[in-house]
Amino acid sequence: MREGSAPNFCPPTEEGVLLEFFDENGDAVELEFLGLILHGERRYGFFFPVSEDAPAGSSGEVLLLEVTELDEDGQPSEFELVDDEGVAAEVYADFCQATKALYDFE
Repeated sequence: MREGSAPNFCPPTEEGVLLEFFDENGDAVELEFLGLILHGERRYGFFFPVSEDAPAGSSGEVLLLEVTELDEDGQPSEFELVDDEGVAAEVYADFCQATKALYDFE
């Protein structure tokens, strides 16, 4: 299991955790969960897109989704894309700082 280097980072419980989401067209999309960043009073999840042709991390793309609902155990159960570029930049900077020992950011 990976460990973060910041108190606002919650890593996945195990590597390679895939979650299935549905896009606006109802098509299933698989994303590998990289962890959560706690930013202010909100939670944000970071994910790598995954497909048969593109394994996790191969695209270099990282998706940022805001947690919008928690389940009865306090775990994230619903997410939505972050539209505010300023918030996205702040949260991404937090993620880069917290995971600098885990990932190579260019």
